[in-house]
Amino acid sequence: MRFILSFKEKREMLCKPKRVPIELTRLIFRQQQRQLSSKSSRHSRRTDGRDRDDSYTGKRKQNPEAHDLYLYKSKGQHILTNPRVLDKIVITSSIKTTDTVLEIGPGTGNLTLRLLDAAKEVVAVEIDTRMVEILNKRVAEHGFQDKLNVIRKDALRTEFPQFDLVVANIPYGISSPLVTKLVYGMNPFRSATLLLQKEFARRLLAKPGDSEFNRLAVNVKLVAEVEFVMDVSKRDFLPCPKVDSSVVIIRPKADIPDVNLQEWSAFTRTCFNKKNRTLGAILKQKKKVLELLRLSKMTGSRTETADNGCEYFECSSDSDDSEEGESDEGRLCSSSSSEIEVGLFKEKVIEVLNSEGFDKKRPSKLSNEELLQLLSSFNQAGIYFHDQAKSKNAKNVAFAATDSS
Repeated sequence: MRFILSFKEKREMLCKPKRVPIELTRLIFRQQQRQLSSKSSRHSRRTDGRDRDDSYTGKRKQNPEAHDLYLYKSKGQHILTNPRVLDKIVITSSIKTTDTVLEIGPGTGNLTLRLLDAAKEVVAVEIDTRMVEILNKRVAEHGFQDKLNVIRKDALRTEFPQFDLVVANIPYGISSPLVTKLVYGMNPFRSATLLLQKEFARRLLAKPGDSEFNRLAVNVKLVAEVEFVMDVSKRDFLPCPKVDSSVVIIRPKADIPDVNLQEWSAFTRTCFNKKNRTLGAILKQKKKVLELLRLSKMTGSRTETADNGCEYFECSSDSDDSEEGESDEGRLCSSSSSEIEVGLFKEKVIEVLNSEGFDKKRPSKLSNEELLQLLSSFNQAGIYFHDQAKSKNAKNVAFAATDSS
């Protein structure tokens, strides 16, 4: 006899929920409990007073060298752990047995030990006392303590002793001012092998016409050559940063152009504040014309202005878009400059631009040679971008080579 189900019975069987085995039910329950426990734990760590500082990594990083240290990403504390990369950096640096090597931010000494093995002396600049203690301990274990000189200071605020080479894993947050301090510093050196954030390295290596070309590259390449060595994965660091890194070599030039470096700094700041505009659009603005006129008058008649008791303040080209700055500049210059005088000076600026064919050109596409040529033409015409009297009294050239565009 054949058993036939009615339509109603079939529908009830299809819609009836299947029973889940009791073992699977218990497993699902335990997983849910663990997930809830994990979320609760993360929430408690976020609300902990110590973790309210956004510089804290939120996780205790441990490795044999760091001795269970807390490492702070905001301070650039990313320890390079890949031995292949460390060896490559030392080999690329071409260290001689008579060299004194400057290392900035040695951390726990992974790179330092290799440098000590190759060089006569290593000067390590480290601001973190915890790192210094571990560094000294590791160096003593290898018998290199007589070759290491540790400076417990801020690298940006301390004067470096004499050195032959720089080999360092530069903290990301101070890359630009530190590179500027090295290439424009008073200490001559053969080369600097630096591990930098990849994006920053690309800006250093950029050429005219590249999207990354900027004031930083212009100012550094005025006095040095920059060479790419290799990329380094972010997985080679502890803790792991958000971006990859690159190794570059900076070699100071033997022959530096004969130019006032503070005048050059002010000129490049003006050009690269709006690097994709034409030079005509940048330099023919009323505010810029007034500023250049003021600087030119100060250079031409410094004694007269001093006798009159007038006090001038250098304008910051980084605030060209500030309406307040423009009104202050206008009040300052209009008191001593007539409209006719401003108009004649503007014509002089335009004449220099047109005579050299730079009126329609953009700073982002100009080489250093072209920029030097244009600056020389301006100065010969009596147009200056920096107070020349201040240049004569300056002991050190320490301008910021950051890209403000």
